[in-house]
Order: sequence, then structure tokens, then C-alpha cells
Amino acid sequence: MTRHSSVLSRCSATFLLLCAPLAALADDPFVQRVLVDGSRISQLGLADAAGMGSISQRQLEARTNYRPGELLEATPGLIVSQHSGEGKANQFYLRGFNLDHGTDLRTTVDDMPVNQRSHGHGQGWTDLNFLIPELSARLDYKKGPYSAAEGDFASAGAASITYANRLLRGVASVTGGQNGYARALLADSPQLGKGALLYAIEALHNDGPFTRGDNYRKVNGVLRYSEGYANNGFNLTAMAYRANWNATDQIPQRAVASGELGRFDAIDNTDGGAARRFSLSGQWRRTAEDSSSKVSAYLIANRLQLFSNFTYFMDDPVNGDQFAQPDRRVTSGVNASHSWHRHDGDLASTTTIGLQAQNDNIHNGLYHTKARQTLDVTREDHIVESSLGLYVENQTRWTPTFRTVAGVRADHYRFKVGSDHAENSGKANDTLLSPSLNLIFGPWAQTEFYVNAGNGFHSNDARGTTITVDPKSKEAVDKVTPLARSRGLEVGVRSEWVPRLQSALSLYRLDFDSELVFIGDAGNTEAGRPSRRYGVEFSNYYKPLPWLSIDADIAFAKARYRNDDAAGRRIPGAVEGVGQLAVTVDNLGPWSGALRLRYFGPRPLAENNAVRSKASTTLNGRIGYRFNKDTHLELEAFNLANRRVSAIDYYYASRLRGEAEAVEDVHFHPVESRSLRLTLSRTF
Repeated sequence: MTRHSSVLSRCSATFLLLCAPLAALADDPFVQRVLVDGSRISQLGLADAAGMGSISQRQLEARTNYRPGELLEATPGLIVSQHSGEGKANQFYLRGFNLDHGTDLRTTVDDMPVNQRSHGHGQGWTDLNFLIPELSARLDYKKGPYSAAEGDFASAGAASITYANRLLRGVASVTGGQNGYARALLADSPQLGKGALLYAIEALHNDGPFTRGDNYRKVNGVLRYSEGYANNGFNLTAMAYRANWNATDQIPQRAVASGELGRFDAIDNTDGGAARRFSLSGQWRRTAEDSSSKVSAYLIANRLQLFSNFTYFMDDPVNGDQFAQPDRRVTSGVNASHSWHRHDGDLASTTTIGLQAQNDNIHNGLYHTKARQTLDVTREDHIVESSLGLYVENQTRWTPTFRTVAGVRADHYRFKVGSDHAENSGKANDTLLSPSLNLIFGPWAQTEFYVNAGNGFHSNDARGTTITVDPKSKEAVDKVTPLARSRGLEVGVRSEWVPRLQSALSLYRLDFDSELVFIGDAGNTEAGRPSRRYGVEFSNYYKPLPWLSIDADIAFAKARYRNDDAAGRRIPGAVEGVGQLAVTVDNLGPWSGALRLRYFGPRPLAENNAVRSKASTTLNGRIGYRFNKDTHLELEAFNLANRRVSAIDYYYASRLRGEAEAVEDVHFHPVESRSLRLTLSRTF
């Protein structure tokens, strides 16, 4: 999005039709967007499902985020957590899923995939620590497998972040806070020739409340040249991110209960990691009266060095169980689409064809280590994973109160694995068709109804498609299906009948042929049993006054394995209920502020439901004061009530030093204690 994204929030309903082309908000020729009292863009006539929406730059700026990845919590029903302090990829929860580090939540930044396939630590690894929130012009989200344009990892949902091409004004800010927190940011987009050169540089340090500080250090930069507008122009972007940290992983409850450990202690003080990400990307777009085209391409180099110890001394009582999961890869890809627009009286339609190609050249492994020094090699692999996705989608408004979106997607994957265990080397491939259909009725009295059905999928780790022998136990194992299908059904309603109130309600069912499950004592994910989820989501945005807005979201889900097993049918970690209530004050003279209450419901930790996590409720807030048009001071507060609750819980066996044998126990990572951050920013 260009600088016009901020202007849009102030456009009137009439003038919006003129503004929309400038900000690429009118790809669909028959879409009409209406504002609710100059605040949030209406989704009536735009969204294809109740679980679909868009969050503007201004709304993203109003959020209080402990970490960059928490920007995704602007998506109703989505929880972002962490089990390892700073630096490591976040944990995600949505629609009854423990999505681990990103499985089944497709995430992109400017059309670049963030999910990493066949990753050393977990399938779909989604590290958003390179994100600079101030550059985020828009967050678009979808839930369920109902869009032909979304492919791998998009069954539970998809989140797309768009960076700005231009900033309204340059910004310089410095932040200081408790627990060694310090951040500096400088960003601007001066005119250069026919276009603009956007630059941003960020430096950050954070220890967190942990006994041995995380000592998280990161440097992050963006450089972008752009010409034209979002729907008729191009941009070229370079990004660079590097970070190092100490890890404070989950710890067993028994050690805290006995007084052996404090809540913010660690067992292996040599855990930690380092991450590097460098990318080059470009986007080109042209829009005419009866057609539009878009092409994007990217080249991404990722490197991760990760040291973890989740079982302590269970496997090796002498040296400990620390393991390393290094992963380095080069990801390249191209996305291209072309749309034809047709008008014939009341009938209007858009037909889009698209291509998405991606290749990953991956080197990763699993090593037994002590204090980050290698003791022995469990496995080393070289993976080449390639995919080609083709889709066609038609959007048609048949009458003023009925429209459809129908599509089909075809994906072909090729896997090539070169393993240090020759019996696990090989090739595999798979092809999958994914149809989808969306029926939209209305609007009547500012209310629309939706019926959605579709198929999606997630890819499994390439190493599982060729494996024959477990490299650790040496036992024979079965290969996994390369592509696991999902099937979704949903009905929903969206209404703006009540003045100044936007509400959306959805009921859904989602089936998976194979559930991806995180294995706590192994530190990775594996393909599991078929599963089914039922759920309901209810989200609301209310703006009773020009300076006051209220967000209230709640979601419940029931997740079960579909086949019977002696272990039970519950899915460990599957979230059952989440909610948030946020009150935001803006433009109240020089003052602004917000309070946000977040509820993270209980989860079964064992398949027989004998062990469960507790719910947690936290409160964050901020208050800001603008001295003049250039200078702003803001105080952020996290975990205001200083709740002693868990950010995440697991149940598995571990062994502490001195214990005679392994003990099954709940292992938890605490929510950070109350902390404050003060930011002084100046625009220029």
C-alpha cells in the first residue's frame, strides 16, 4: 500500500470510490466499500466469508505488541504465544489448532512466503521477528480453505501483511523499558527520480524477566524503491535481518513446585540460537478498465542455528539431552495472476488465473550437543523441494443480492532427499486438486450471509516422504503422505444493521486427513491421525464515538481425532476457547490510549484428556501524548495485573539431574511479568 492507506480511513463513502483505485482496493469492479463513521472499511460486498477481513494501518498502529509476531493477533480468534523467550519463531493458535510455529497458518509479507517447508525444527516454521510493524500498511486475513489463491498451510487460516511503498512522513523513535529492553528505529521514503526510496533501520535488545537474560540482539533493515501506485506501479525491495539470543525454554512444574527452580529459571543455560534472513523481491502491477495483472518474485536466504533441551537428562544422564537443529536454505519463487473483468447489465464478473512456483534448497540436520558443542550426529539431510500451483477463480455478481466465488487449484510437489543414512534418501512427488465454492447472499438491511465449502492441504516434511528407518532408534518407520488434504464447511453472517457496529458470526467444520502434531520431547512435528474440528467465532467492532472504538471477539472449538485409539481422541494442545476485549481511545485532544484483555482458554495436554492446561487472562495497555504534530510520547504496559500464568504448556516425560528415572509432567513457559516501555517518536 502507498501513503494513501492512511488517507482512506478519512475518506467519505462517496469519495471512497475515487480513492480506492489509488490504493488497489478495487480489484473487483463490482465491489463497493462503505466506511462506518470514518473508521473501519466495511466488508459488505467485499468479503467472501465471515472469517475474512482486512485491518488498516491505523488500526495496526493502535495495538500493543510485546513481539512483532503479535501483530497477527489483530486477526479475530488468533493467539500468538512463545515457549522459548526471544528470537525463536512464535507459537500460533487458531480455530482449535495448536499451530506450533506456523503449520496450517499461511503467512506472507509482500507476497513472500514466511512459512518454511521441511524445516529443521517444525513444518511450516514461521519466524516473523524480521517484521517492522511501522511499515505494515495492511493485514488481510482469511480463515478456512475457501480461496483458490491460497495453497500450502492455509487450511486453518492465511495472514498477508503488506508493507507501505511510501510513508506519510519520516519517523525516528527510541524506546527504553524494563528487563534490558531498548529499541531504535529510523524510517523515511524521500522522493527519488520518478519514485520513492523507502528505508528503515531497526536495532533492538531485550533480556526479558528471565534469571539468565535472553540477551536478544537484532538488527533489521529494509530498502525499497517504488514507482506509481499499488495497482499501477512496481517496487523492488531488499531486506536484511540478523539476531542472536539465549533461550529460556519450558520447564517442568515439579521443579518449580519443589523450589528447585524459579518461574523464570532455565535448566540448560547454554540453549539459544542465531537467525539470519536476507531477501530480494519485486512486485509489478497493471490495472486497466477490463483487466488487471500482477507479478511478484522473490529470493530469500534463511539461516538458523538452534540449540534446545526439552528432556534434560532423560536420554543421556551424563552429557544431557541438548540437541542442535541447524537449517539453512535458499527459497526462490514467482507468483503471477491475470484477471478479466466483464459487465453485462446487473451481471458483473471477474475471472482470474494464477501461477505460484516455489523452490527450496535446504540443508538441515539433528545433532546431539553439549553446551552447543557437537557430540554426535543423528542425521544430516540435503532437501530440494519444488512446487507448482495453478488456479482459476471466478467471482460473479448474478443479481444485486447474490454473488458467487468458485475456484479450483492444482498443486504438484516434488521432493528430493539426500540423507547421510542412504536408506532414507530418495524422491517423491504428489499432486492434489482443491476445489472451492462460496455463496454470498445479500446485502439486506446491511447484512450478508455466507455459505463456504472447499478443500485445502498442507505439505508434510520432505524427509518423511522418503524415510524408511528412524535415524535415532534405527527402527523401521512408515513414509508419510506428501500432501495431506483438508475439507472445510462454513456458514456465516456479517451485519452492519446496528449503526456504528460491525459484527461477524461463523460456524465451521474442518477435517484433516492427517494432523500435524508437535512432539515435545523431540522438538519437531510429525504427521498424525485424521482429525475433525467444529467451531464458532463471533467478532465485533463498535465505534460509538469518533474518539472511541471497542473490539470484542470470542471463539470456541471442539477438536477430536476421527479414529478410535486406546490413547484417546483428544488432540494435545488444541485450543478450546479464546477471546479479547479491546478499548481504544484516539484523537481525544493530544491523548490516545488502549486497554486490551486477552483470554487464552484451556487445552487438553494428553489424548485421554487426563491432563489439561489452565486458562490464562492477561491485560496490556498503552497511553500516548502528542506534544505537537511532530513529537509523540507513549507508555506501553504488558501484563498489567502481573498474572503468574503460562504462555504455553506441554505434557511429556523428562528427567532432571539427580532423578532416578524419567517423569511425565507438565512443562510450561511463563507469561512475562509486568513490564513498561516508554517510546519517544518524532516525525519529519
